[in-house]
Amino acid sequence: MISKTDKTGTINFSLGEVIFIDKPKNISSFGVIRKLKRIVKIKKIGHAGTLDPLATGLLIMCTGKFTKRINEYQGMKKTYTGKFTLGASTPSFDSETEKIKEFDISEITEEQILKTRTQFLGKIEQQPPVYSALKINGERLYKKARRGENPEIKKRIVEIFKFEIKDINLPEITFLVECSKGTYIRSIANDFGKALNNGAYLSELRRTKIGDYDVADALTIDEFEKLIKESNIESL
Repeated sequence: MISKTDKTGTINFSLGEVIFIDKPKNISSFGVIRKLKRIVKIKKIGHAGTLDPLATGLLIMCTGKFTKRINEYQGMKKTYTGKFTLGASTPSFDSETEKIKEFDISEITEEQILKTRTQFLGKIEQQPPVYSALKINGERLYKKARRGENPEIKKRIVEIFKFEIKDINLPEITFLVECSKGTYIRSIANDFGKALNNGAYLSELRRTKIGDYDVADALTIDEFEKLIKESNIESL
């Protein structure tokens, strides 16, 4: 395992390792895989849970035989912090796409927001965003969305273990969510707006934990590359 708190002098990436990466903004999870492949010069690398390009935070990367553990990490609960922006909705449920509808938020109260939060605790039904990496008939949904298609997407049951409102500074709401595998925080943002008879989209997102693993222990891509260059870590 390679992190800020757990580094081993000689590691064999081809045989199998786990790497904690703090994903930066404006790069896809697959983009991180491409960068790590270039750094360690091996082909077999996977990640345990996609983060959207606009999101930051913990990515658990597995190489070699440890890719068999990806499902184990994916099944762990996730913790996110971020912001919803009220008063508008977008096709992607986040700020990646332009606003399609705007709403008046002048009469929304703090009491309404805190009460609405309780609707999203426990097991809930949600529909994944059309701008997502899910596949229908072998094709990523976001590709269909970019062509203007609107495919039918099945709703799914997810579980929200914790949903805290950390700050309200309208139009922004700062939150913390602890949830099960497969939860789309973007969908929570969109549904939260609907529950207020308004609109909302996800304007900031950071994954802080996967299970008990914390992003505070993760390396940036630059830190990881520096570690490889300065140590005797092997990529054989």
